[in-house]
Amino acid sequence: MDPAGLIGIGVALVAIFGAMILEGAQPMSIMLPAPLLLVWIGTIGVGIAGHTLRDVKNAFAAVPAALRSKAPDPSATVDTVVSLADRARREGLLALEDAARDIDDEFLRTGLQAAIDGTDPEDLRIILEDKIQTKRTQDRVNSKYFQDMGGYAPTIGIIGTVISLVHVLENLSEPATLGHSIAAAFVATLWGILSANVIWLPLSTRIRRMSDLECAHMEVTLEGLLAVQAGSNPRVVGERLRSLIPSDLMTEPDKAAA
Repeated sequence: MDPAGLIGIGVALVAIFGAMILEGAQPMSIMLPAPLLLVWIGTIGVGIAGHTLRDVKNAFAAVPAALRSKAPDPSATVDTVVSLADRARREGLLALEDAARDIDDEFLRTGLQAAIDGTDPEDLRIILEDKIQTKRTQDRVNSKYFQDMGGYAPTIGIIGTVISLVHVLENLSEPATLGHSIAAAFVATLWGILSANVIWLPLSTRIRRMSDLECAHMEVTLEGLLAVQAGSNPRVVGERLRSLIPSDLMTEPDKAAA
């Protein structure tokens, strides 16, 4: 699990509410039902209006995985592919059938099984590239939903503030309550800005980033599978795949052995 998403949101909330306490304000003072209802439910509502129900369902379903998932380990995948290439070169592709069933990575397992079944290399590339593109497209839709919510939330908050200020102007004859009423009026704007910049936009960015990492990992796996199918030299396969991976994500073979 990569906790960066949860840590980041938690740190931001601690900073916001910590600042309120240091200023002498009470965090409960912004927990007003009307602004909370308007901003959170209203933002979700306009988000739904701009997407299909399937989009909304998939977007929220993607949140737990985006926050909890760990970035793929390219070093482990390269090691696995090199091992497969070595065995395929010595014993042939059919000898990998048992190994394919033991592979946890669904994309690698499916692609390897297709190669073992005799799928033409060009057809295999097209099939796997289509899988990658389909995943990238779906993840972009999920990310776009939360990005849109981040755009709507501040405006919904302003609407709430205007509604509250209209109510304040209707009660100018009661000056004793004006201070409290005006302060409460700006709570909706606060929640709109806070929800956009602490929740919705970070979620959108997180989903997109995890998608980029996973799709890049799948692209490396694709090149490895094609090399295994072609019977390439395992050493060359390893060097080729490592050249596709940023150095900070790659564990050097000698370090791994140590």
